[in-house]
Amino acid sequence: MGAGHDHGHTRGGPPPTATAAAAYKGRLRIALGITLGVMVMEIVGGLLSDSLALLADAAHMATDALGLGMALLAIHFANRPAGLNRTFGFARAEILAALANCLLLLGVGGYLVFEAVDRFITPAETKGGLAIAFAAVGMVANLVSLSLLMRGQKDSVNVRGAYLEVMADTLGSVTVLVSAGVILATGWQAADPIASLVIGLMIVPRTVKLLRETLNVLLEAAPEGVDMAEVRAHITALPGVLDVHDLHAWTITSGMPVLSAHVVVRQDVLDSTGHEKLLHELQGCLGDHFDVEHCTFQLEPAGHAEHEAKLCL
Repeated sequence: MGAGHDHGHTRGGPPPTATAAAAYKGRLRIALGITLGVMVMEIVGGLLSDSLALLADAAHMATDALGLGMALLAIHFANRPAGLNRTFGFARAEILAALANCLLLLGVGGYLVFEAVDRFITPAETKGGLAIAFAAVGMVANLVSLSLLMRGQKDSVNVRGAYLEVMADTLGSVTVLVSAGVILATGWQAADPIASLVIGLMIVPRTVKLLRETLNVLLEAAPEGVDMAEVRAHITALPGVLDVHDLHAWTITSGMPVLSAHVVVRQDVLDSTGHEKLLHELQGCLGDHFDVEHCTFQLEPAGHAEHEAKLCL
């Protein structure tokens, strides 16, 4: 006997039919508009001041704009209704967008390191005053975008990818400000390529962490924070439950964990109306203790597992 129920616990997030990122679509649009505006401004500023650090930050802003655009497109597809052939719809589109963002960020980091090394070999004259003015405006704009995405990055890897893009931009603007200030005060031109090198190196660690989370979802690892041994212990502790097997938990997209299990129960539970009560207890246990509300359970008598294909543990 199987059952899959969705319990509508109110947690202040998106509605049950939406992914976690859907609630932040408007904020992502604003952040995209800000990013495009700052990108154009920094290109102009970099050319006028001959600042590699400012142009590097502008190049990063361009990839950020692309990343934010992909995040928005993924949200659009992820929240389309499910169909007969796509039973979870396009929810995984958000995870694919996060993966693409990771690859973009790693590419930008590598490019900035390469350009910084080249600038050490072939120095250029940077106008510190102009670079400071443009970098300051960029930093303020990036801080606004960061504040818009701060909350959403905790709920969705898709939004977190966009948030990390903007954070890297903010750090880049700060680094450009520092390097331009050093050039203005001391005339030490090496500060500009050093700033570019720092921007590139700052991007990598957080990107690798996000990449690991994204790959865990694509490889259908257990949802973060869900201890499968503890889940098994909770299920087997319920009255009437003898054992559990074929226990699986995975994440479709951020905010959409899924679990399925074959639950071995006493024969008297199957022979009475107690099976419905047990299903509710199982659903409540997973929803309350582990925040996994989309669950499917098969209740079966002892010995039934011996007749099943030995595909899972």
